[in-house]
Order: sequence, then structure tokens, then C-alpha cells
Amino acid sequence: MVRRTRADMEETRAALLNTARRVFSEKGYADTSMDDLTAQAGFTRGALYHHFGDKKGLLAAVVEQIDAEMDARLQAISDNAENAWEGFHGRCEAYLQMALEPEIQRLVLRDARAVLGGASSEAQRHCVKSMQHLIDALMVQGVVVEMDAEALASMIYGSLSEATLWIADGDQGPARLRSATDALRILLRGLLIKT
Repeated sequence: MVRRTRADMEETRAALLNTARRVFSEKGYADTSMDDLTAQAGFTRGALYHHFGDKKGLLAAVVEQIDAEMDARLQAISDNAENAWEGFHGRCEAYLQMALEPEIQRLVLRDARAVLGGASSEAQRHCVKSMQHLIDALMVQGVVVEMDAEALASMIYGSLSEATLWIADGDQGPARLRSATDALRILLRGLLIKT
């Protein structure tokens, strides 16, 4: 029996993940067979089971990868903003806009919700903590009113999450995005310290 190196194992995992992401995006989770998926990746079902446990575990890994990419995109918005408030506001709007991207819409907002029950509790906690740090910084800078930053982050994250599901549902996405963006502006304006 040939022993596989760690690099071989990582290469196999990456190939399965990339293939699954492409096939799930094209066909959807429910319409993707494990045999078709492994054949397209050039591996056996055993490789899939070894690395991901099952098809559901593979979807969870794909969603985790997409979540990480979304986080990086949102961080870039903060990093390139003129100021912390513009960065925060821009991140929230960008998150809503992502609901119209086909891959995110299908895999993160539809399939993950149906198959995995939505975002993992770890991913949700990460999002709330990240938002809490941004809000804490805005409070220190005197931009937004002082309050419990964790509670506020939870409320805003929850609102954004529900709004993305609403935007992605049905064929009225662009109109719903416009409405949600208008609502977001009003919501966030209420946080600002009046000068």
C-alpha cells in the first residue's frame, strides 16, 4: 500500500472542495450526486468520506470557505474606507449586496440554510464579535452613541442576516436590495451622535 504524504492529502482535499463548490454552484446541493461529484474530482467516495465525512460535511466546508472570502472582502472595505464610520456602513451595505451573487445566494443563503440549518453558531459568533469590535471603536471615537456594543452588534447582524435571506428569496432581489439598503441607512443613522 502506498502511503500518501500530507501534501497529497491536502491536494486531494482542495480538489474535492473546489469541485464541490463548482458543482454545487451549478446544480445545487440537492441535485448533486456524490458519484458525479467524486467522478468530476477524479477521486473515490472514500476520499470524500475521509476528508469531509459525507456530502453534508462537504457542503459545510464549502460554505466555510465562502464565508472566509466574504469576511476578507468586508475587511478590505474597512481597510480602504476614508474613516471608521464609512468602513462600517460600507461593510453593512456590501453584505446586503452579496445576497444577489449567485454562488452566495445558492450555497450560503439557500442550500446551507436548508441542509445545515444556516450559518454555524461559530460563524455567527465570529460575525457578531467582529461587528462588536467595529462598534466599540466607533464609540471610542465618539461617532456613535454609547451602549452595549455586543447587544447592538447582535441586533445589526440579525437584521442583516434576515435581510439577505429576504433579498435572495424570489425574483425581486434587486428591488429588495434597494429597499433593504434604504432601511439600513435609516437604521444606522440612528446610531450617530447628533452634532
